[in-house]
Amino acid sequence: MKRKRVGVLALAGLALLSVTGLAVGSAGASETGSADAAAHGRGHDDPVIIGHRGAPGYRPEHTLASYELAYRMGVDWVDVDLVPTKDGQLVARHEPEIGGTTDVASHPEFANRKKTVVLDGVSTTGWFTQDFTLAELKTLRAVERIPANRPHNTLYNGRYQIASYQEVLDLTKRLGRELHRTLGTYPEVKHSTFFSSIGNPTEPKLVALLKRNGLDRPDAPAIIQSFEVSNLIELHKQVRTPLLQLTSAKGAPADFVAKGDKRTYADLVTPQGLRDVAKYAKYLGPEKGQIIPLDAAGNLTTPTALVADAHKAGLKVQPYTFRNENPFLPANLRSSAEPDAYGDVFTEEAAFFKAGVDGFFADQPDTALESLHAFLGR
Repeated sequence: MKRKRVGVLALAGLALLSVTGLAVGSAGASETGSADAAAHGRGHDDPVIIGHRGAPGYRPEHTLASYELAYRMGVDWVDVDLVPTKDGQLVARHEPEIGGTTDVASHPEFANRKKTVVLDGVSTTGWFTQDFTLAELKTLRAVERIPANRPHNTLYNGRYQIASYQEVLDLTKRLGRELHRTLGTYPEVKHSTFFSSIGNPTEPKLVALLKRNGLDRPDAPAIIQSFEVSNLIELHKQVRTPLLQLTSAKGAPADFVAKGDKRTYADLVTPQGLRDVAKYAKYLGPEKGQIIPLDAAGNLTTPTALVADAHKAGLKVQPYTFRNENPFLPANLRSSAEPDAYGDVFTEEAAFFKAGVDGFFADQPDTALESLHAFLGR
């Protein structure tokens, strides 16, 4: 081994399940508890740690293994990106293109399904979930998406299937009973405008799943996310499940672009934009650089007014994404130039807690919980 990993890589194994008692939640809670109770499970006003795609720092993202590990590490929430299949199912994948996250390229029976599509204005070549039935997708196996940063995760390449959202919900319910605490999901509608344009919209399928699973209520342990706006406004009329508006430091929502609306994400996070968001959403999920920008050298600067403005509008703020590996950290917090070594993520996360965030999305939930406990003095 040419170097020592900085951080908590030893926690990657299942031995971490009882680390500092994080797997033990509030006695008497159930998987049908309230969203706010789950979101603030260790104190109603405590910030929330969301396992971003599960625990992808330790297992290939969006697999049942990744979600289970996140819950067992101690988080009450996991983030689940959703894309539709050819036969109308919703599966957990970061993008509809699955060439980079599965072994589909090694399946000769699917070679002729490789194609190029324009996805939100970007020409993308590969294999897409909308061209496969769920049964066909189940013949594939997940692989690590960023092996240069997470070579240890390649150990698990080929072990796990693509999961449907229903399977994730079933896992969440089962583990909620086992761990005696309320567990929930943050389903994200990916590329809403694109999927609607090809006649395979995600939203009706998601609404049906939420209702079938008893999650169509204001206190449901589910929070719907999207980078688009129009679909969230419509979902606000169709379900009572809480909503989260995602934003980016650059660009504009795809639905705005498609309609010729000149507003950008920057417009959404102005005081007036935030008041408009609060009319349909309860949460704001900004890119973390919108809260604490980086300077020209790549170091953290001072917080913007976004958290204060969002709170004034009545929104809770949960930015994305915190990762332990050097390339994802501010320049002065990196331990080296090694792409898979850990830097000082604790200092970064502490800065965001100090800035007043109501939690955040993290690829290494155990590290984020450690930061949270330090912030709370527990």
